[in-house]
Amino acid sequence: MSFHLLALRPEPGLAATLEKARAMGLAITGQALSAIRPLGWECPDPAGIDGLLIGSANAILHAGENLERLTAKPVYAVGEATAAAARAAGFTVAMTGSGGLQGVLDAIAAPCHLLRIAGEEHVPLTPPAGVTFAEVIAYRSEALPLDPAAPLLASGEALVLLHSAATASHFAAECDRLGLNRARITLAALGPRIAAAAGEGWDAVHTAARPDEVTFLQLAFDLCLQARSIPSQPLRQP
Repeated sequence: MSFHLLALRPEPGLAATLEKARAMGLAITGQALSAIRPLGWECPDPAGIDGLLIGSANAILHAGENLERLTAKPVYAVGEATAAAARAAGFTVAMTGSGGLQGVLDAIAAPCHLLRIAGEEHVPLTPPAGVTFAEVIAYRSEALPLDPAAPLLASGEALVLLHSAATASHFAAECDRLGLNRARITLAALGPRIAAAAGEGWDAVHTAARPDEVTFLQLAFDLCLQARSIPSQPLRQP
């Protein structure tokens, strides 16, 4: 048995995942199951903002012209990909997390008032004492059809990489629409909330130990290695 990875995240994250996976020697196909659409938003007075809380590179890439009013503010980024996007846009990165945006928020010294630039689908956060944040919604994810990936999913060899809860939920609905057998599909999710959003009935659901791309792709690598080590079972004779 062998797995063929299927990544379903939107660009530009999809291209980055494909590049990293192929550098690890993994067989992978990519299809964007959603597209990011910018939304209009009002920028609060920059004078009252101490920094920006950013949970996705999409917040930098799709926030539009309002972002130019905030380039003097330090960025507190969820991970390295988000931090890299912020630096490329001219920001200084004050902190880069590795275990989710709540962990970044918990490590920020008080007093501090932040602006969180987020998408419509975002994780609720609880600030520590002395830290506050305002929130604006700068983009949304638009669902796309799964049809091109149907043959791979029907083969029984797909290991599907799920990077968000919205993608996981839409993927499950699309599999049902296409009449695909969930029991022949293996999932790998970036976190428990994402795994839960995919629902039940899959052959197996694996969750990364930490919500970062390096850990996630290492999980995929280990699952592929494990699958290759299992000998093929002979067909049962009637």
